[in-house]
Amino acid sequence: MKTYFECIPCFLRQTLEAARLTTDDETIHEQVFREVLRVASKINLRESPPVMAQRIHRLIRQMTGDNDPYRDIKDRFNNFALELYSELKERIKRSREPLDTAIRLAIAGNIIDAGVNYHIKETQVHNAIEHALTAPLAGDPKQFREAVSEAKDILYLADNAGEIVFDRLLIEQMPFEKITLVVKGSPVINDACLADARATGIANLVEVIDNGSDAPGTILGECSEGFKRRFENADLIIAKGQGNYETLSDVKKDIFFVLKAKCPVIAQHIGCEVGSLVFLRSARGKDYGKGGDRNAMG
Repeated sequence: MKTYFECIPCFLRQTLEAARLTTDDETIHEQVFREVLRVASKINLRESPPVMAQRIHRLIRQMTGDNDPYRDIKDRFNNFALELYSELKERIKRSREPLDTAIRLAIAGNIIDAGVNYHIKETQVHNAIEHALTAPLAGDPKQFREAVSEAKDILYLADNAGEIVFDRLLIEQMPFEKITLVVKGSPVINDACLADARATGIANLVEVIDNGSDAPGTILGECSEGFKRRFENADLIIAKGQGNYETLSDVKKDIFFVLKAKCPVIAQHIGCEVGSLVFLRSARGKDYGKGGDRNAMG
């Protein structure tokens, strides 16, 4: 997916938010903002939005000396999600369709996105949960179940801290011995890293690796050689969040994109409304061409 003009105001908003998380010094805010404006003026719109976001957040970390500006937000939502875990697991257990409910809850967890809203409140997460349990789901859990059953090696590309507790609920409905969870190689926004996987207990359930990158998505050229080999050899990819959709929507791989469409640009690209529960299988999967175009919702 390319970068659209509408993405640029979002980059600038995110710049100021991240700078303010690191310091109250307005002089530093201005320095960071001006440098990002300079870099943004040379943006290659053919690249995906996370390419620019990666550059912005590297600049912020370098200029402020804060290696993890969103650490407090990550810790807060890891702890909050863990408080919800037992209750949500029970809701899945009582459900007539446990896999469908787990998918919906995994999508609800995608609301914990400080790149879109760093003022996210716990009440918004509760609201997202209730919405996800009743709203239309654009996707086919039966198709997903079959794909998981057939696959021998599944990579689950995580998105945000806190959200990974919701991902655990979905992974627990799957043959998790097949699954490897992938987190970021180093901090960027509130994306999950190894420390978050350990803090939330998901590292005790499945193998967890990092992708060697600090991009808020999966830019394959920026990832470690080890991760790229794992990605190439995997039978199935489950990709959480908007950043993974932005960076992998054109990749020739069997991928299920699992996210809440929180951005008008993303929603338009997918072909859904803002706020939709997206559970979309890539048209470029291994069965492309068999039975019609799968690059359609539903």
